[in-house]
Amino acid sequence: MTRSPLTVDPLAADPTRAALHRLRAEVGKAVVGQEGVVTGLIVALLCRGHVLLEGVPGVAKTLLVRTVAAALDLTSRRVQFTPDLMPGDVTGSMVFDARTAAFTFREGPVFTNLLLADEINRTPPKTQSALLEVMEERQVTVEGEQRMLPDPFIVAATQNPVEYEGTYPLPEAQLDRFLLKLTVPLPSRDEELGVLRAHHAGFDPRDLAAAGVRPVADAAELAAARAAVGRVHVADPLLGYVVDLCRATRATPALELGASPRGATALLGTAKAWAWLNGRDHVVPDDVKAMARPTLRHRLRLRPEAELEGVGVDPVLDTVLATVPTPR
Repeated sequence: MTRSPLTVDPLAADPTRAALHRLRAEVGKAVVGQEGVVTGLIVALLCRGHVLLEGVPGVAKTLLVRTVAAALDLTSRRVQFTPDLMPGDVTGSMVFDARTAAFTFREGPVFTNLLLADEINRTPPKTQSALLEVMEERQVTVEGEQRMLPDPFIVAATQNPVEYEGTYPLPEAQLDRFLLKLTVPLPSRDEELGVLRAHHAGFDPRDLAAAGVRPVADAAELAAARAAVGRVHVADPLLGYVVDLCRATRATPALELGASPRGATALLGTAKAWAWLNGRDHVVPDDVKAMARPTLRHRLRLRPEAELEGVGVDPVLDTVLATVPTPR
């Protein structure tokens, strides 16, 4: 089996880092494989960013998010995005209370730590925009009153890559709000056998406690980890490397839209988180390279002629990484 580019080797680390490394083993009690996606979710939590998960139905995207939340002792909710979903169904709305003869605010599902926005591209742009505004501001404003969301708060939105009928694709400006785009692959044969053996033995995906999933870290440890990531040093040549990579995507003939400055800041943040997870207090070029694809792939748009030739975004990024000089 090929090793995921988002797989971190276990380290004899400080307690906070060690707890986050134990998270993968804890998630593995319920989800077979997908270590790279789990690590990507950890990076997103460390960077306070949101994740776009792309995978065919049935690869345990919902179970994955629920299990990560349980292993971090965080709350989670799931919203099935449908064509008739309204913004208030996501953010919350004012409702009339007959007992008090007054309007009160009823919180929507965004008031949680990990929100699974299932098939986000199936709901109209108005509802998509309402969620994406909440993602950016981390607050809900109703009747002029601002209500802050809990911390941490990240959205894991899913897209089905093989079914586009009746969907409303996210515009590039909205895709740019997501920190990472992670591909949830089909399991290998051995992993799929593991799934069947677990279900044959009585595994119930609705009962994570019975599967033995226990919290291995909490919000306080996550906050401490974020503070540690913020202290990771980045030398000027590495800052220049991040800028050069993003600028190279804007000059690549196969792309009509390259990475924005927001993409550059996102790549800097994810590289720092990756370096910290690997036990370093400074960023090296390999940290930037490891995070370039998941951080930038959804921010790029291919030219129509490149799409007709079957060119993919990831191979274009591979070419950029191979041609931009690496600092020593």
